[in-house]
Amino acid sequence: MTSFKALRVHQTPSGPTALLESVTLADLTPGEVLVRVAFSGLNYKDALAVTGRGGVLRTYPRIAGIDFSGVVEHSSDTAFKPGERVLATGAGLGEWRDGGFAEYARVPAEALVPLPTGLSLLEAMALGTAGFTAALALRRMLENHQDPAQGPIAVTGATGGVGSIALALLKRAGFATAAITGKPQAGAFLRELGADEVIDRARLDLGSKPLEKAVWGGAVDNLGGEVLTYLTRTVKPWGNVACIGLAQSRALTGTVMPLILRGVSLLGIHSVQVPRAWRLAIWELLGGPWRPADIEARIVRAVIGLESVPAAAQALIAGQAQGRFVVRL
Repeated sequence: MTSFKALRVHQTPSGPTALLESVTLADLTPGEVLVRVAFSGLNYKDALAVTGRGGVLRTYPRIAGIDFSGVVEHSSDTAFKPGERVLATGAGLGEWRDGGFAEYARVPAEALVPLPTGLSLLEAMALGTAGFTAALALRRMLENHQDPAQGPIAVTGATGGVGSIALALLKRAGFATAAITGKPQAGAFLRELGADEVIDRARLDLGSKPLEKAVWGGAVDNLGGEVLTYLTRTVKPWGNVACIGLAQSRALTGTVMPLILRGVSLLGIHSVQVPRAWRLAIWELLGGPWRPADIEARIVRAVIGLESVPAAAQALIAGQAQGRFVVRL
């Protein structure tokens, strides 16, 4: 192999710029396992990196893409053998390690997960980091005694990758759900995924009291800011709010009243540096009892080539995406 295609982000005088170019194995960050990449997913963090926003990348130049699925080409670690199908999410990919927007990726063995038997390489990236993050949120909520009997789970940013998959996973786990969205026209899509109710975020009364009427059993929040504050003061006693994203704001305001008078728990969801045992267990669930139905038909917006990633990233940043972009390498 002499060279192969990659979408690499460079630091330029005008700011970070993503370029589709030819690279060699010598250009890749080190690792024990070389993988021929089949698919990657376009996540919000990837969109920030590719469009030069958000300070996602730690060093330059860097191949973007925080996840991938593919086939092992070579491994100096006996845990993986050539021909084995694998996936990787987080673990510094597309941040301080070269990521999945390339035909080959070289990573530490500990970053890889054997492909679950219930998923294809495409389906693994239809879920990807977004699905893993949603599943991690569900796992943490269940571990903290979230129960369907407590009431519906509010999901914000519901048409995005994490939000849409969270709806499917929560439905599979027996929870009623309410999709809170800035795109009420996407109601049919959200109900197909599992939403029992679709709420227009623009019409949501966020209130201002330290405690408002308790209406939600729990919540999965992708927005932060005022909406996250609203959720903390409207979740029922002993409910959990899984905090995943900051698409609206990185701010968190409010009081401790919901925590000390209703026992509400705010659960931080960090999908990058996850204990390996958790990572393996969650992917086994996603390939088994938590596997959403009709993944490709319901969750995938489009399968695109590497050359289409910059335009899709712009659409994602602009809030125009619905469902997941999967990148075919």
